[in-house]
Amino acid sequence: MEKIRKGDEVIVLTGRDKKRRGTVLQRVDADRVLVEGINVVKKHVKANPMAGSQGGIINKTMPIHISNVAVFNPETGKGERVGIKVVDGNKVRIFRSSGAVVGAKA
Repeated sequence: MEKIRKGDEVIVLTGRDKKRRGTVLQRVDADRVLVEGINVVKKHVKANPMAGSQGGIINKTMPIHISNVAVFNPETGKGERVGIKVVDGNKVRIFRSSGAVVGAKA
């Protein structure tokens, strides 16, 4: 079970986007995630008339390593570690500090 999933609100722990929050758009592979508005770089793109694409400089969101983000806990206002617990025969993700279920509406 993955501790960080698509749709989770995460906070960046290190790097130039430190303390910024965003939503996970997708899991790129086992250890990288794409976060909305985080790690945006300028990419120089060459024009391709055959495909009808125009050249220039575009902003592109690049993946960030999963160790550099933490799931945001709205109750405490901080990023927290996530654990896995079996509840009624189902695995659920919980916040390590409080034991509350991740994504549960209070």
